Amino acid sequence: MAQVSVNINGKTYRMACDDGQEQHLAGLAERLNHSIEQLRDRFGEIGDQRLTVMAAITFADQFVEVSGRLRQIEAELASLQQARETADDRQAAAEAETAAAINGIAERIEHLASRISGANGQDPDG
Repeated sequence: MAQVSVNINGKTYRMACDDGQEQHLAGLAERLNHSIEQLRDRFGEIGDQRLTVMAAITFADQFVEVSGRLRQIEAELASLQQARETADDRQAAAEAETAAAINGIAERIEHLASRISGANGQDPDG
């Protein structure tokens, strides 16, 4: 298990993470620290704990919004996939109908050609 030191709100924390996740954890800590700095700029020195809690609530709010949007997008995707499947089924049915119609026309043409050949005294096979 890897370890990384992060700086949040002027304090250094040594944290464990999965191997290869050091940069990711450092980036998350940097985002949290930046959020706390923005809150400090906006509200002043209202206490480290309060700033940290406000930053956590801000991230939680963003998470809820993104989760809701993700659910909406997933529902839209499922709807689009269903519409695509329906369109594929309709296309396959239309292709089958077209092929059947072409085969029917070809049979009628062959039948007419055979009748014309027979009426002219020609061998229909050749």
